[in-house]
Amino acid sequence: MRKMISVASIAAGIQFGWALQLSLLTPYVQLLGVPHKWSSFIWLCGPVSGLLVQPSVGYFSDRCKSRFGRRRPFIAMGALLVAVAVVLIGYAADFGHSMGDKVDEPVKMRAVVIFALGFWILDVANNTLQGPCRAFLGDLAAGDAKKTRTANAFFSFFMAVGNVLGYAAGSYTNLYKIFPFTMTKACDIYCANLKSCFFLSITLLLVVTIIALWYVEDKQWSPKADSDNEKTPLFGEIFGAFKVMKRPMWMLLIVTALNWIAWFPFLLYDTDWMGREVYGGDSKGDDKMKKLYNQGIHVGALGLMLNSIVLGVMSLGIEGISRKVGGAKRLWGAVNIILAVCLAMTVLVTKKAEEHRRIAGPMALPTDGIRAGALTLFALLGIPLAITFSIPFALASIISSSSGAGLSLGVLNMAIVIPQMVVSFGVGPIDALFGGGNLPGFVVGAIAAAISSVVAFSVLP
Repeated sequence: MRKMISVASIAAGIQFGWALQLSLLTPYVQLLGVPHKWSSFIWLCGPVSGLLVQPSVGYFSDRCKSRFGRRRPFIAMGALLVAVAVVLIGYAADFGHSMGDKVDEPVKMRAVVIFALGFWILDVANNTLQGPCRAFLGDLAAGDAKKTRTANAFFSFFMAVGNVLGYAAGSYTNLYKIFPFTMTKACDIYCANLKSCFFLSITLLLVVTIIALWYVEDKQWSPKADSDNEKTPLFGEIFGAFKVMKRPMWMLLIVTALNWIAWFPFLLYDTDWMGREVYGGDSKGDDKMKKLYNQGIHVGALGLMLNSIVLGVMSLGIEGISRKVGGAKRLWGAVNIILAVCLAMTVLVTKKAEEHRRIAGPMALPTDGIRAGALTLFALLGIPLAITFSIPFALASIISSSSGAGLSLGVLNMAIVIPQMVVSFGVGPIDALFGGGNLPGFVVGAIAAAISSVVAFSVLP
């Protein structure tokens, strides 16, 4: 159990950086000059890297013969890549300025390119880390279903811990004062805060990774004499896994795919929704509009922190709640209803905020009731998020016994990233088609969540 907790704690370091991506990077991209409807394409690199990297890492980690073990080399490599990515992202504006970007340019193209490169590396690093970590937990569980569920619940819990730390850092506007060197001519207070957050993120990740890799032994793997797994090429192994996949695994992939079509628009634009629709700000407006937008972003980061607290509490209770409601199938179906309702309610909160600004003036802050309603939605969404972060991975480890744990989780990850690619291509144009803003994507998410709930109740074993 101690070894499982130590390995699962790496999720806190991973998720600290991921929380910063979710809460701060979409606004940061827009401050660099990327239009709102195109920022989702920047995020496309995450799903693409997940589609290619995690199955590949899973395949090679299942077969790694290093004296340091199967999983530890990939975890260490991922942590180092995160450090490189953080420098590129945090210093994108500075590097761009030194290469010729002007501070007053509306679109800082060189900075955007450097940021995109760092973002790609960060997503590759996160996928290099996360797959082997979950597979390592599966190795420690040694095929025991209860231990597998418990290990993934711990992983989900530490993801919540990382989220809380990340969103708390993102909501603190004076963090740059701890690192005064982060503020430069090309990097304003918002950018300097982002740099400071990433410095804290990489420190936490390196500490928990070093402790886990030192404390938990990962025995050197030796293939069986009659095994031909090592001779099977990567894509042959992946297609082979699909070919022999049983119906329960196919059903799991379908529910997971629908689930992430629901989640991704909100995860991509949650703080932007708070700044743009709820607070009525604009990242490209005058100083007053930018101030409103930034206030909304920081309140959104607070909402995400509340979301993570609920996520952590729920993660620790998944095993008991699942038994009481009659199994993972019913629990997953039930929480997807909560997801659908919460996403639909963003429309009501937005309309109330717009109505208030029509009466009180365009620069009026939202009322306490509107703000409380928006924060309540953030908090409630922690319930289905806890299930999304744990049950699919536990079920994949339990159902798929015909291939290695790393490859099985890589195949499941494909059911996550392909819907994200669809949403990345579709959400910007859909939002633009309906007049801009984030609500069209959220409504699509609500419909997908409702469908995934029905499918979970009806087809999951």
